[in-house]
Amino acid sequence: MKKLLASTCLVFGLIGGASVANAAECGSVTIASMNWQSAEVLSNLDKIILNEGYGCSAEITIGDTVPTITSMAEKGQPDIAPEAWIDLLPDVVKKGTDEGRIIQVGSPLPDGGVQGWWIPKYVADAHPDIKTIGDALKHPELFPDPEDSQKGAVYNGPQGWGGTVVTTQLYNAFGAEKAGFTLVDTGSAAGLDGSIAKAYERKEGWLGYYWAPTALLGKYEMVKLEAGVPNDAAEWKRCITVADCPDPKPSAWPVDTIVTLVAKPFSEKVGPEVMDYLNKRSWSNDTVSKLMAWMTDNQASGEEGAKHFLEENEEVWTKWVSPEAAEKIKAAL
Repeated sequence: MKKLLASTCLVFGLIGGASVANAAECGSVTIASMNWQSAEVLSNLDKIILNEGYGCSAEITIGDTVPTITSMAEKGQPDIAPEAWIDLLPDVVKKGTDEGRIIQVGSPLPDGGVQGWWIPKYVADAHPDIKTIGDALKHPELFPDPEDSQKGAVYNGPQGWGGTVVTTQLYNAFGAEKAGFTLVDTGSAAGLDGSIAKAYERKEGWLGYYWAPTALLGKYEMVKLEAGVPNDAAEWKRCITVADCPDPKPSAWPVDTIVTLVAKPFSEKVGPEVMDYLNKRSWSNDTVSKLMAWMTDNQASGEEGAKHFLEENEEVWTKWVSPEAAEKIKAAL
């Protein structure tokens, strides 16, 4: 009996030792959670998968685009920024990459950050000829101004948003006023969201600024209009993003590049399986928008949203991880 107990203890000791070794190989991990919903749920998803699947000791640290990316580029901390919109800080990202402090690892949102002018899908389905901004501006009667039914409306975001400046300049560049449209100031993010919800509930026309991925587009199916012209980077910088520029020219909205940033020291200390996961882990704007819609409807936290995704989308996330990690994660749910 004593020999049996000793053998049993030895077996469990070896298993426990292997577990500790795995944790030690990955070690402590800091994951930046930015202050918007898609980044919050993604950081929690990474925390669960790294901890449960790969034996890491991961913790979330609150961050935001500028301070987090700057800190990683200059100090190599935090270890991971799961959803980094790097077009906002191109010089900082380049410097940090050139100096060997950060690396770009895949893209969590390969569709990119998409901004532009949108219409409801039911309008697009009923009028398949409307594919561009120019097409929509030929039909003010389909997008009536709530204050003047003889005119069309282009709904804008609140003052202070970069997207609001751009929409105002594109309204001028595409000659929307001459086409019989007014530019509607929605006053706030809630006002903008409310205008879409109201149009959808009444199955009315709506045309205006929005972006993806967002919870609202997970709830209300919208179609982004093409600009009908290519993106002109020089014009974008010269005038379209400048509020008081008097002569904007038409241009397509650029797609924002979104990547996962990893501190170089972290990438060198962890096993290849962890880096393989971070390279493979990605979801579509439609997938994350629907998840955010569920979170909003259920007042769910980022952690609750991550667990819901893991429980409901096994066929998606198991492709990101090793078979062994997948079994561990399933057992932990």
